[in-house]
Amino acid sequence: MLRFSSCQAEIADPFCAELAAFIGEKLAIQSEFIGDIPWQERERLLLRGDIHVNWICGLAYVRKHNLLKNTIQTIELLAAPVRNHPRYGGRPDYYSDVVVHADSSLQSFEELSGKTWGYSEPASHSGYNIMRYHLAMEGWGPNYFGRVIETGSHRNSIQMILQRTIDAAAIDSTVLELELEKNPSIIEQIRTIKVLGPSPAPPWVVHGSVPTDVQQALRQEFLSMDKDPRGRQILECARMLLFAPVSDHDYDPIREMERIATSDHTNDQGTP
Repeated sequence: MLRFSSCQAEIADPFCAELAAFIGEKLAIQSEFIGDIPWQERERLLLRGDIHVNWICGLAYVRKHNLLKNTIQTIELLAAPVRNHPRYGGRPDYYSDVVVHADSSLQSFEELSGKTWGYSEPASHSGYNIMRYHLAMEGWGPNYFGRVIETGSHRNSIQMILQRTIDAAAIDSTVLELELEKNPSIIEQIRTIKVLGPSPAPPWVVHGSVPTDVQQALRQEFLSMDKDPRGRQILECARMLLFAPVSDHDYDPIREMERIATSDHTNDQGTP
């Protein structure tokens, strides 16, 4: 039995469930998608080896890889998605789109000084880490925003912008695209004032307890999914072209962003 899960936005769960069934069938291994528990529990089960294959944030990957690299409980990279939108240039990258209400007077990140900022949660690279990195690189101090609110998810951040509870938030560009596709009415109600990134795309990983030959077979199925008619259809429905091979070195940019963000203690916004 191979247990799959995802720590990405909830909107991606149906795609992940289809992917799990597809790859399980291709490998002739019984599979299931674990999707009825919070993402924090999914991540914990991955680290325990009770979930075998998981789609995780790049920040979570570098933190877990550094934590586990000298232990027997490793996590290994399988592949990362390449989105079909031209902005990604056929690379396994994504962005953080800084979004405001369409009727807001705000036109740039520089105008956010003293405003209310929302972030999904502190383990998010796209919603939190890259914002702190940007503040550090610009040399802005700890009180740049007037108020900072943890929203709990990118979807919540979008809703709070629409409700004008917060002035702005950095939204994972791939999540934003899916949300706009699902709810076209939002398109006219929000506006992007800054794009942060690119950053390496969240990877699919496998727990080190999975036999090496199965890990290799999993990796091959991810990388060849676009060559199979059904696999290609699953990818297209998720706005993806294919899965690309990735190495640990590919996530060094996130490591560097976190190093700069955390070493510049003056940019601590009072958030966790």
